Amino acid sequence: MATTSLAIGIDIGGTGIKGALVDVTTGELVSERIKVPTPGGGEPADIVAEVAAMVERFGDDTGKVPVGVCFPAVVIGGRTMSAANVSKRWIGLPAEALFEQTLSRDIVFVNDADAAGVAELHFGAARNRRGLVIMTTLGTGIGSALLYDGVLIPNTELGHLEIDGRDAERRASFAAKERGRLSWARWAKYLQRYYETVEMLFSPTLFVVGGGVSKEADQFLPLLKLRTPIVPAELRNNAGILGAAWLAARLL
Repeated sequence: MATTSLAIGIDIGGTGIKGALVDVTTGELVSERIKVPTPGGGEPADIVAEVAAMVERFGDDTGKVPVGVCFPAVVIGGRTMSAANVSKRWIGLPAEALFEQTLSRDIVFVNDADAAGVAELHFGAARNRRGLVIMTTLGTGIGSALLYDGVLIPNTELGHLEIDGRDAERRASFAAKERGRLSWARWAKYLQRYYETVEMLFSPTLFVVGGGVSKEADQFLPLLKLRTPIVPAELRNNAGILGAAWLAARLL
């Protein structure tokens, strides 16, 4: 296992694929951030080909740079065990091996919320925080990442906690707010119920709230009454790239 100051981070989403070369000591992007649409249907072969083309765009001098890829799925032993907003062919697929074969190099393959949590821990809102930090991403669903004293506990699915007889993200995700045309105050009531339940179960030292809606955190976070401090994420659209790159630099 070697460490390096440079790594490539790739963030695969249901609508877009983003990537950049990262200085993992500072958390700075040292290349332009490339973004391309996710191929329609989200089929494995099409996404892998798009990622391979993206990696090539970083140039021949990055041929030995570690690569980290994050993806919206539970990832166990390099296999994608779920699929959100992509083809169901990903379920059970040896995705890490598939990317490694195509790219002709070792990679680190990780859940996207876990990558975002790692990024916030090292470069963002959770810097220097001890104990249990819980990051949640409020978007189409609710993603989650648990980090205890700087160590990632992977593949948590806290958006699927059953609260009041319903899957939590059905009421508390940002998509639920938009779907129900809820005011900030009305939505905050569902968020309150969600976060107080997570707080009761896990007793975290900090909540970090990510997702696109985090840029409007002043509209809803002040409405929540929790024992645990709750703050917006700082890295936003770069979080997945930074976290995937950091993990690749440390693990490869």
